[in-house]
Amino acid sequence: MSCNEALRVHAYFDGELDAGAAAEAERHLENCPDCVALLRDLEATRATLRESVPYHRASPELRERIADALEDEDGGAPRRRMTWTGMSFLTGAVSGGGVTALAAVLAFFLLLQPPPDLLVADLTNAHLRSLISDHAIDVVSSDRHTVKPWFAGHTDVSPPAVNFASQGYSLVGGRADYIDGHRAAVVVYRHGKHVINVFAWIAGNERLPATTVRNGYHLVFWKSGNIAFCAVSDTGLDEIMTLTDLIQKAGAPVTRE
Repeated sequence: MSCNEALRVHAYFDGELDAGAAAEAERHLENCPDCVALLRDLEATRATLRESVPYHRASPELRERIADALEDEDGGAPRRRMTWTGMSFLTGAVSGGGVTALAAVLAFFLLLQPPPDLLVADLTNAHLRSLISDHAIDVVSSDRHTVKPWFAGHTDVSPPAVNFASQGYSLVGGRADYIDGHRAAVVVYRHGKHVINVFAWIAGNERLPATTVRNGYHLVFWKSGNIAFCAVSDTGLDEIMTLTDLIQKAGAPVTRE
């Protein structure tokens, strides 16, 4: 039998909860194996879709034609952006123009709305998964000469794994994870009572998201060559930025073909 909190887990997975509701969902996940399994299934499904289903952004010309068609169906009224709460516009379009209008509205919604930031969701969920499961650390060590070589046989990149204990960021180990279709290396730090996961993966020329907050966690992105990094934690943004500065000064990562 599925848990009564399954819908909340779906909303958490989609990043639709505010900070308070997200914290409640995380507390529930700590004690509900059914919901943990659901979250893992959602992550696995999304990873499969990202790997096997191509994504094509609509051209500006196609978007313009769809917007013009919507104007015609709506009697020349100014263009309005479709949202989940804009269902009155959908109802009016269907009653006024039938199936053609409905198709235009659906196309408008699918093509003009910005796609969800799947990378941010992937990283946030991977961070959460490490906190509520036994997969927080694969190699436990505060020695960079132990952690960094471990990545060589388990991930596509060997990022800096420096112990910044004197600055308040203790290296506790590393693990392998799966981010954006790559075997990512994760260097794990502890800052006070907070865990900071620093993900590193091959990203090429892809543009990274801006520093953001999702479900109460800060995500700070940067690049070194073709390697993408993201530090994730619920500690303060200034504390994460301090660690990222230390890491960037520590040296370039090593990639493997």
